[in-house]
Amino acid sequence: MNILKHLGLTFRAVSRHLAAAFLGVLGVIVETIQAPRLVYEFECIGPDGQVKWRERIHNLVTNVGKADLVTNYFKGSAYTAAFYVGLIDSTGYTSGAAAGDTMASHGGWTTENQSYSNGTRPSLTLGSVTGTTTASVDNSASKASYSINGTATIKGAFVTTNSTKGGTTGTLYSAGTFTGGDRGVSSGDTLNVQVTLQVS
Repeated sequence: MNILKHLGLTFRAVSRHLAAAFLGVLGVIVETIQAPRLVYEFECIGPDGQVKWRERIHNLVTNVGKADLVTNYFKGSAYTAAFYVGLIDSTGYTSGAAAGDTMASHGGWTTENQSYSNGTRPSLTLGSVTGTTTASVDNSASKASYSINGTATIKGAFVTTNSTKGGTTGTLYSAGTFTGGDRGVSSGDTLNVQVTLQVS
């Protein structure tokens, strides 16, 4: 208290200064929103109709995906979503997906698997949103389905705004790779991919 008197301040004055400083700090706090991540569920069905394998993986959202989300939802208008699901191949694979990946540059996985007869990457057709405290939407009613026409090794999947097989333009929203090892497909197989998005 002697120090306060020496400085010509009262306890009440000090409290006011501290409160003002605290409110000033609050004024510059920026709310951070986590970009919704996707869950990929794979099911490979052989020509005999039997399930050969299943795999479930999480993904990361790329930096360009986050920017696209903010631009089109919070800043944009009259926006219509159009996303497509692609497959990551073992050829040219050195590591998993990274936040800095784009459609034009993804150093850890340089090759997209195109061993399927579909003319384009399957579209991501999401159904109705369900839930209250946690909102959830998926493509379970219309899974991304690939008619496999060759022998290949799959490493994972990605979601992009470009439908062209092998296309390197558009926005890479997310990508994810298997954590439990490679998965093989053969001609005649059908590979279905369910994509789920949850926000809580």
